[in-house]
Amino acid sequence: AKMVNSSISGLGAAGGAGADIIFIENVGNLVCPTSFNLGEDVKAVVLSVTEGDDKPLKYPAAFYKSGILIINKTDLLPFLDSNVGKIRENALSINKDIIIFETSSKGVSNNNNDNSGIKNLAAFIKEKAAAKSASFKRDGTVY
Repeated sequence: AKMVNSSISGLGAAGGAGADIIFIENVGNLVCPTSFNLGEDVKAVVLSVTEGDDKPLKYPAAFYKSGILIINKTDLLPFLDSNVGKIRENALSINKDIIIFETSSKGVSNNNNDNSGIKNLAAFIKEKAAAKSASFKRDGTVY
């Protein structure tokens, strides 16, 4: 959290003071990111279908503490034994409120052929940022 705070403070000095959204990538495995509060508004977990549909059950804390699950690389599903329905079922058994997006960085999702998952994820992020910005304006908070 100290590193994140320091980095954010540095953004203002570098001319990035107008940033509406800041992404914090906490790389590692599905255990490490759950142990630290970095000051994020929403914690997201990204699970590639190549990792298998059992990951939510193997690493429940990552899914329990996340508000968003991004199931990525869905274009690879025809070549794998992974099952998106099972990933969803397993994740929801741990966190009934997790919001799930299916995406493919290739641009085509196996399930809908238009990759609306990325579009929907972007719209969700924009909506959350706008709501947070509006709440700052309403309560007079200045940062």
